[in-house]
Amino acid sequence: MKHLYLFFLFITTIGFAQIPSNYYDSAAGLTEYTLKTQLKNIITNGHSDQGYGSLYSGYVTTFTDTEYENDGTILLYYTENPSGTDPYIFNHGSNNCGNYGAEGDCYNREHLVPQSAFGSASPMKNDIHHVIPSDGYANGQRGSFPFGTVSSASWTSLNGSKKGSSSVSGYSGTVFEPIDEFKGDIARAVLYFAVRYEDTMDNYGGFDMFNGTKNQALEDWAITMLLDWHYNVDPVDQQEIDRNNAAYNYQGNANPFVDHPEYANMIWNPTTDTEAPTDPINLVASNPTDNTIDLNWTASTDNIAVDSYDVYMNGTYSFNVVSNTAIVTGLLPDTNYCFTVKAKDAAGNNSGFSNQSCETTTNNGTVGGGSECLAETFDNLGTSSGSYSDVTWTGDDGGTWNATDARTDQTLNTRAITVRNGSLTLPTTSGGIGSLTVTTQRVFSGGSGTFNLNVNGTTVGTIAYGDTEQTITIPNINVENNVTIVINGNSGTSNRVMFDDLTYTCYSGLSTGEYNINSVKLHPNPVNNNLTVDLKSNIDTDIEIFDILGKQVIKKAINKTSTLNLQALKTGIYIIKITQGNSTITKKLVKQ
Repeated sequence: MKHLYLFFLFITTIGFAQIPSNYYDSAAGLTEYTLKTQLKNIITNGHSDQGYGSLYSGYVTTFTDTEYENDGTILLYYTENPSGTDPYIFNHGSNNCGNYGAEGDCYNREHLVPQSAFGSASPMKNDIHHVIPSDGYANGQRGSFPFGTVSSASWTSLNGSKKGSSSVSGYSGTVFEPIDEFKGDIARAVLYFAVRYEDTMDNYGGFDMFNGTKNQALEDWAITMLLDWHYNVDPVDQQEIDRNNAAYNYQGNANPFVDHPEYANMIWNPTTDTEAPTDPINLVASNPTDNTIDLNWTASTDNIAVDSYDVYMNGTYSFNVVSNTAIVTGLLPDTNYCFTVKAKDAAGNNSGFSNQSCETTTNNGTVGGGSECLAETFDNLGTSSGSYSDVTWTGDDGGTWNATDARTDQTLNTRAITVRNGSLTLPTTSGGIGSLTVTTQRVFSGGSGTFNLNVNGTTVGTIAYGDTEQTITIPNINVENNVTIVINGNSGTSNRVMFDDLTYTCYSGLSTGEYNINSVKLHPNPVNNNLTVDLKSNIDTDIEIFDILGKQVIKKAINKTSTLNLQALKTGIYIIKITQGNSTITKKLVKQ
């Protein structure tokens, strides 16, 4: 029977601290128990014991179901049904244990590392990284038994968690086995405990997973099993990342194995990786524009994993990417560039160079190469703050800038504005815009994504970001007169993105030449399928269409009014380049 309980609204005061981008910097380059000790130092510093009674309020932000039913109820490892209806639910603020006689009666606080192991001492007793909400009856069944895999169950919860005899190689006692969905979460909590309380691990008894030492801390069989659960059975997911961020906000420290899963192997299963990735092959430079060239190559392989690729331009290191494609930006027109690529792995082993591929940028007189219209370093942001709010400041050029849902305490090249789900609005200028360049990088946890670049309310391109620094140029925007520029569109994610060194060029005007090229008309615009190019005169004309990333998708030569079939193009914004003799104009096209 499913029990439904009344939800009592809690009004809590919650700060907005976040895991700093440099939180683990002091652990860089360390391995084995030296790494473990440094991680202990990192997660001990700043840990503020909130007490046992505060855990229930802490669960509101850390253990709310936002992934399965996404209904605001409490997430419970031993009773959640990931693929169907939960057997019962609890709401925050009601039905705390109390007495229980069966599953679904009430919920309480379970210590994944039992209190008997550390004598119920604080702060271990109150640490939200391993003290989780649990159905009271299921908690009682688990008791102080170690975690393991069950060969013959003596009790099974309504979601399939089991207690019974061990099938773990190296341990023959009674164990408790959660369902696969939460084995990694529990493994990372136990590994966290072994690191956070390293200094007293040799004094803890009564828990068969511990081996009575500070360094290794765990029995061999437990290490083997926990690493398997951590890496193979239930790797880190977004809900656990969000929970780790909320736990940091609650008590001031994080679980390093959520932020850096590789740390577990580096401590308890270290291997020396001396094998370099294979050389990248089939590098091709293609699709040149006035200031960009596309690069593609066949991905390298590695005995563990390829981490990223270093791109070299004319024999000099230029930038790093994580995929086997890249767009080189900021190039000069009518210039030949030669490229090579190296692969590298997480251990720093580098492959040899790929083949060399060269390409020459075009020189078609395209608009966008005007003088610099605006430049901003974000050095005038004022007081450094780690809270998210609306931020207004006077930029380097004296204009008023505004960012929403933003913070000002992060640095990229120098100071940077960090935007989460908000927007960045630039000062209105009167010189138009040719092209825009900005440097981005995601901080803290999360994934890659894009922001939209909007000029006078129209999206003209996208600005990419990821976990490494990258400089993005949006060429050929070409909007005249007054322009209002807004960068937004990251809503719905928890990614926090730094912006630095933003510049854009003024609109430099169109070249009319001897053919009065401005008489060329395009209609309809926006277009569904067929676009008419009205030449007004019988002049040899080249028509090129580029997507928003600058890749050529159509090229056609015409000498009279013609119709282009654009049915195969995806919905979006495109740039059309029209060339007659030595004169070129560009126009924006919207494909519906």
